[in-house]
Amino acid sequence: MTRRYPLLLIIACFILSSAKSQDAKPLTTESKKAAVERIGALLVENYVFEDVAKQCAAHISKKLADGAFDSFENNPQFAEALTKELQSISHDKHMRVMPAPSRPAAGQRSNPILNNLLSQQSMARRNFGVARAEILDGNIGLLDLRNFPPTEASRPTVAAALKVLENVDALIVDLRKNTGGNPDLIRYYCSYFFPEKTHLNSLYWRQGNRTEEFWTLASIDGKRRPDLPVFILTSNRTFSGGEEFAYNFKTRKRATLIGETTGGGANPGGGYPVNEAIGIFIPTGRAINPITKTNWEGVGVEPDIATKADDALQTALPLAKEAAEKYSRSQTEKAEKSLEPISKGLEKGESLVRDGKTGEAQGVLFDALETAVRSGVATEESINGLGYNYLNSDKTGMAIVIFAFNAKQFPQSSNVYDSLGEALMKAGRIDESILNYKKAVELDPKNENARNLISKMEREKKEGKK
Repeated sequence: MTRRYPLLLIIACFILSSAKSQDAKPLTTESKKAAVERIGALLVENYVFEDVAKQCAAHISKKLADGAFDSFENNPQFAEALTKELQSISHDKHMRVMPAPSRPAAGQRSNPILNNLLSQQSMARRNFGVARAEILDGNIGLLDLRNFPPTEASRPTVAAALKVLENVDALIVDLRKNTGGNPDLIRYYCSYFFPEKTHLNSLYWRQGNRTEEFWTLASIDGKRRPDLPVFILTSNRTFSGGEEFAYNFKTRKRATLIGETTGGGANPGGGYPVNEAIGIFIPTGRAINPITKTNWEGVGVEPDIATKADDALQTALPLAKEAAEKYSRSQTEKAEKSLEPISKGLEKGESLVRDGKTGEAQGVLFDALETAVRSGVATEESINGLGYNYLNSDKTGMAIVIFAFNAKQFPQSSNVYDSLGEALMKAGRIDESILNYKKAVELDPKNENARNLISKMEREKKEGKK
């Protein structure tokens, strides 16, 4: 977890792991004064808006002098009061004072490797933020995301969840309980639903006076669907990275947002120790959307359709169903239109093969199938299936040409050579069949079927010579 990201998990860790022994220590006038001075210095040095940091520092210093903190006897109460006073000036919901994590007992040492493993296990038990990924009636996908952990650890699980939803006709993304997280994982999700080279968001960092841009990834682990109808559910609990996700879609009019205005926290940062008992989360940067040139800090992300959070899903379902039906029809029409020249190519190719003009047929069929692959209406698997349709219909010449195309188009696939070997064997072209089966085994040493057929054909060739 890096300090620069808007991870509410940092805050949760501070709160949940606070030490009872630290809470038991009495607060003194001196310790409160030292804490206020330290917080002021940390803010002035690190908060993204230096002028506001100075105002915050002066405000809590005055509150201390006025006796506003005199009645607090323990650190959680003191931290809560400091948070309230700081936010009254900054209006920044990420700026929070909290009980600090406990230190190891005497004689014990902190083990960073163990802590990292425990963190990984914690993320895994929460399924890396993916609470639900399923297909509802009407081929509508539902993706419930609770947070955005670091990408490296989360990517396999996220990719698997998106694979489940790869062929839906509309998608509902539920962010009603999303508390935020890593902007790089947000970028990964968004890359599935925006065109390539889309500028999603930028983060300005005070340290170094630099701006980090987040663009959609050129490579993802599944199908990119920039035209899929998307509906996003929000609540007033949707916060930080969850808000960025929704804002990315809203500003580009890429989705319909349904629910409540979100929490309003846009400034990323990290945790800093104040003393042994308390720490502070300080926003050290701010989000800058490339469309609005601003962000959702303090105002939240407004939905397109306002409703209570509890009613958002039921409101979204009929809209998603209507959008899915329309999308499905358009995809069918698109496929039919794309298949017209391919169908004509197959008809012409079949006629040429029948007339013995195999070389000419190959040129026609290769062009038609390449168009199908390029347009996205054909894959290695579907072309292989087409070849077997011809092979099973005793149109072996057509099958050989189609399998040969697949071998050229997907040269690292064992299966395409296996299929071509089968068609050549049926045509009696044994030497060519053996060569293709050997290529299949080279690419997949576990292909026992190909090994057995090679042995069988070579044995029969030898016996035939005798």
